[in-house]
This record gives sequence, C-alpha cells and structure tokens, in this order.
Amino acid sequence: MKNIRFRTYIYWGITAILVIGVSVAFVFLMIHIDKVKHGVDILLNILRPIIYGAVLAYLLNPVYNKAGNAVSRALGKKNMGEKQVRTISKLCATIVSLAVLFAIVAGLISMLVPQLISSVTGLIQTLPSMLYNLELRIAALFAGDQGSSQAVVEVYNQLSMYIEEWVSTRLTPNLDKIISNVSSGLWSGVVVNVSTKLWSMVIILKDALIGIIVMVYLLNIKQTFEAQGKKIIYGVFPLAIANKVIGEIRFIHHVFGGFIIGKIVDSIIIGILCFIGVSLMNMPYPLLISVIVGVTNVIPFFGPFIGAIPTGFLVLLVDPIKCIYFLLFILLLQQFDGNILGPKILGDSTGLQSFWVLFSILLFGGLFGFVGMIIGVPTFAVFYRMVKEGVESSLKKKDLSSYTDDYRGLNYIDEEKKTFMKD
Repeated sequence: MKNIRFRTYIYWGITAILVIGVSVAFVFLMIHIDKVKHGVDILLNILRPIIYGAVLAYLLNPVYNKAGNAVSRALGKKNMGEKQVRTISKLCATIVSLAVLFAIVAGLISMLVPQLISSVTGLIQTLPSMLYNLELRIAALFAGDQGSSQAVVEVYNQLSMYIEEWVSTRLTPNLDKIISNVSSGLWSGVVVNVSTKLWSMVIILKDALIGIIVMVYLLNIKQTFEAQGKKIIYGVFPLAIANKVIGEIRFIHHVFGGFIIGKIVDSIIIGILCFIGVSLMNMPYPLLISVIVGVTNVIPFFGPFIGAIPTGFLVLLVDPIKCIYFLLFILLLQQFDGNILGPKILGDSTGLQSFWVLFSILLFGGLFGFVGMIIGVPTFAVFYRMVKEGVESSLKKKDLSSYTDDYRGLNYIDEEKKTFMKD
C-alpha cells in the first residue's frame, strides 16, 4: 500500500516538474521571442543547402526509384551478383535523376528567362503610354456624364501615379542606382553594388551546389536512413506504439508526396493550357501570364485569384475588352482544374473539407509565407487525422459511435444504456 502511494506521489511530482518546466520555457521564449527568431534564422541559413538537398531528393525520389528498378530488372536477367547489380542501378538512377534535374533547370532558363526579361522590359517601357491610352478610353466611356467621368479619371490618375512610382522605385531600383552612380562619377557605389550582387550570386550557387551533393547522398543512402530510423523507433517505443508511429510516418509521406507532387504536375498542365489559350486569343505577354498563372496555381484555393489579379491588370493596360475575355478564360480554366483535372491528379489526397483547407492556408501562410501556403494543407491534414484517430479511439473505449452523422441533433447520451437521445 505504501509503495503504491509512494509511486503515485512520484508520478504527480514528475508531472508537476514537467508542467512547471514547460511553462517556464514557454514564458522564456515569449520574453526573448526576437532572439529566438534571430537564432532560428541563423540556423536555417546554415542548414539551407541541406534543406535544398532534402527537398530536391524528395521531389526526384520517384524518378530515382523508377530508374533504379528498371536497371535492376534489366541486370537481373544476367548472371551478376546482387551487390554489383545494386551498385550499378544506384549509379544509373543517380545519373538519370541529375539529368532530369539539369534538363528541367536548363529548359526553364532557356525558354522562360529571355522571354520574361523581354516581356518585363517591354512592359516597363510601354507602361506610361498604356496608362495614358487607358485614361483616354475611360474618359471616352464616361463622356456623357461629366461628374462620373471626372471622378473615375481622378481615381485612375491616382492609381496610375502609384503604379508608375512603384515601377520606378521598386521594380528597377538597382538599374537607376547604377546609372546615377555612373553619371555622377561615384564608381565606389557601383563597385559596392556589383560586388554585393556577385557575392549574393556566389552564395546562391554555393548553396545550390551543396544542395545537389546532399541530394545525391540522400538518394543513395535513403534506405540506410530508413532502416536506422525504424531501428531507433522500435528501440525507444513499445512495440504497439512503434508500429503506430511507423504507420503515421507512412501516412505523412503519402499525403505530402501525393499532394505536393500532384499539385506541381497539375500546375504545369494548367500553365501549358493557359499559354495555349492566351496565345490563340492573341493576348499580350502570353508566356509571362502563363508563368504567373502556373506558379500561383500551386497555392490551393487562393492561387487562381492571386494569379488572376496581376495578369488581368497586364491585359487591362493593353486592351480593356480583352481583359474581360481573359478573366472569363481564367475562370473557365480554374473551373476545369478544380472540378476535372485536379480531382483526377490529386484525388482525395488530404481528406480535408473546404473550410479546413481555407483555414490551413490562412494559418500557415500567415506563419511561413508562400511556402506555408503550399505545405499548409498537407501539414494540417496530418494533424487533423491524428486528432480524428485520437477522438475515435477514445469514443471506442467508451463504446460510443464514431460516425459524425450519429451526433447530428443529439441532445444527450444515456449514461447507462449508451442510447443517443435526439431532439
């Protein structure tokens, strides 16, 4: 009896110490939140190449697996040792993965960058004249109503002034600084500016190179890491809990892999369809518009709206009538994506209702920006499933139904008979 009481005291004592420790740590973090953020930023900067490599390895893992399996099957028909087959298949799979990565990067750079630079440069040069022509069209549209015409033109003038100021101060600040420094003879400013840009490029190239090396290592030793991870899990946790943890990790991989890779494929298809459509409709800046629409389409729910606003404004500057047709085309394209293409590619990969999709995008987007808007849905889907399984497990222990429909209109549950009493 004394031993049981002593163990109870020990249990509650340890629990109290843990609660107090966690509370103190939380208060400390809140007080020194700026220092914590600064420390996290430093850590992320140090780990940036490893993060790049891990992301690339995860995205190229299907390519690596298919190439490796194909080579293994081909070599399996020959009289070769298992170790030799594994070595050759890994080498070939690595070469194929690197070739795919470099082909994608080279293709994007060769196809997109020159045309994007040309489109943006042409837009900057013709922006004042396009704004002036648009002002004339608005004035002509409200020519019969002097009051409305004056109000609309006044609002438009303020908007155009803001746009021109943004282009001159935000879009091309470095070019203006270099020209100003050269014209005034301040070569030191040019040297500092150029050296800073060159150093930034060196850092980016260094991180990219290390990231590719990390990617190669991760792809080739992923099975060893997987085995070591399982070994640690089964060594630390009881068998039942360890099996549960392994199952949850598989679910996380299924959700993230299915959603992110599927969303990338979906967005590429939407970008291509957008390019074909706007080209057939003779819209201005077809490649620039298609890239914006395709990239923003990666973001669930809000992506189509985020992409339609700047692209629609670009078309509006050139031809207001075409802008209407363009917005209708984007609406039809997104309806096709949301109701036909997206479900075919993604399926029900997350299992979330529309409200929770919106909630997760707003939450993670506010915390982590653009990246948070992309990973928010699968991350919340994992959390949602864990909570759901925990609740259903608790209901099962109480011999209660786990079906949501059984709780619609529920007044109370009879404590003895476990009968659902409804209104």
